[in-house]
Amino acid sequence: MIAVILSTGEVAERGTRADSDRSEPEGFANSCSNTSMRVVGHGLDIVETDRIGKLLESHGQRFLHRCFTEHELAYALNRPRTVEHLAGRFAAKEAIFKVLGTGWGQGTAWIDAEVQRLASGAPNVVLHGRCREIAEAMGINLWLLSISHIRSVAAASAIGVSDPEPE
Repeated sequence: MIAVILSTGEVAERGTRADSDRSEPEGFANSCSNTSMRVVGHGLDIVETDRIGKLLESHGQRFLHRCFTEHELAYALNRPRTVEHLAGRFAAKEAIFKVLGTGWGQGTAWIDAEVQRLASGAPNVVLHGRCREIAEAMGINLWLLSISHIRSVAAASAIGVSDPEPE
């Protein structure tokens, strides 16, 4: 599924190309045309799930509450393969930080980048605090996020998109 934040702030959801017979939500086509957006940055991260499992074992609640929001914890801790889901969100946060050009420094905190799920199940980026300020200064008004994980690794790709630069 693809989620697009329209200029009105509403979220439009769409399936894969196989769903092309569906009608588009109003404003969706304009949001996705190549001429109406500019890629500001792309981040990619891969995390070994064992690393996250070891952090969880050695630091427990401190690690969880330092790196994940209550919303993320409610999602991941209530699923089978919890460590894979945590690793996926950790990789997503790293990918988002790469788009922002900050790492997790420059006044940002792990919980400033949050991964939520849309009703479709698609991951969605929600920024808080310093991350939100940086994204706004960069002109990012749309995020594309993909997360994948297996027993040994989790990977995420984040793309920050803005309106096109005026000509």
